[in-house]
Amino acid sequence: MDKRLESSLPLVSIVTPSFNQAPYLAATIDSVLGQDYPRIEYIVIDGGSTDGSRQIIERSAARLSHWVSEPDLGQTDAINKGFSMARGEILAWLNSDDTYLPGAVSDAVGCLTRRREVGLVYGQAYYVDGDGERMARYPAGPTDHRGLRRGVTTIPQQATFFRSRVWRMVGPLDPSFYYAMDYDLWVRISALTPMAFVERPWANFRIHDLSKSRREASRCWPEMMRVHFRDGGGRLSVLYAKYLVRRIVEPIMPWRLTLRKWRFAREHRRA
Repeated sequence: MDKRLESSLPLVSIVTPSFNQAPYLAATIDSVLGQDYPRIEYIVIDGGSTDGSRQIIERSAARLSHWVSEPDLGQTDAINKGFSMARGEILAWLNSDDTYLPGAVSDAVGCLTRRREVGLVYGQAYYVDGDGERMARYPAGPTDHRGLRRGVTTIPQQATFFRSRVWRMVGPLDPSFYYAMDYDLWVRISALTPMAFVERPWANFRIHDLSKSRREASRCWPEMMRVHFRDGGGRLSVLYAKYLVRRIVEPIMPWRLTLRKWRFAREHRRA
């Protein structure tokens, strides 16, 4: 690409928070550095891992814009730290066990360039297992501020990009949230700007035995309710009704992924 044309493209800053994810970290880093988009500022914030993660980061250090490996206050703190260093017009974070699909960044930039009114864009994602094999599609779909407030949480964080000017208006992430800090951010962003859903797969969402999504998903909805009540929501609401139902059916919720895997496998057999 012509250097003058390249320099006119928006800079995209991507942050990876990491702590003891050595089995997956190299794939995450490679998926960012292997993107075809030429202007990426990649920042890796490791929380002082002791499993060899630092050595993995060091192998790619020459291609990283910035990296640290030091104790922090957890995932949310690491993401905030990374974004405080970011210079890009477009921001994203990719957790250290997830990966981008080829062309994801170019697609996202293209959408945000064409649609100036949109402050956040997201694509589709796949659930993958510890070996990176596809298990199912993430249930991504259109939503907006009203939908989010009603529990339509169809935004895969791994496949989401937003403008830095929007982040400066609503950020940083609230460090008091352990699980639903992305939901909290989407609610705050959607109150200010339209969001766009692109029906193309941009990321892989890895599910493995040590992933937060498998071990501690039950913490999500109570934190969503904190957002709901903070923003003036009450108990006579769609979201609160969904929360009550969720509490009742919580023991069978892990079977949802099993059902999605079965549907995904059946669709591929037919194809």
